[in-house]
Amino acid sequence: MDCRLVYITTADLDEARRIGRELVSTRLVACANIVEGMKSMFWWKDQIQEDEETILIVKTRADLVEDLVAKVDQLHSYDVPCVVALPIAGGNPDFLRWIQEETRS
Repeated sequence: MDCRLVYITTADLDEARRIGRELVSTRLVACANIVEGMKSMFWWKDQIQEDEETILIVKTRADLVEDLVAKVDQLHSYDVPCVVALPIAGGNPDFLRWIQEETRS
């Protein structure tokens, strides 16, 4: 089972919910978790920016990552959204199987 955990930052809770719901409803991901209140510091337009963001973490199959990234890019308010896929090296086999079963074929 080749699954991925995908880390996405969003501008706020509403954007995270909107993107998460679209990814789940189109079965690009099996589930989405939203974490509010992240404090971010980053370089943007030649200066350090500080902002509050909302984290969206989704679980999917490796073969869906490219489509997922394209969908997030289409829906996201940022010019350069953070969408980073990390391999899941292990875990509950039943959960990993569930990810496989609940995402589109």
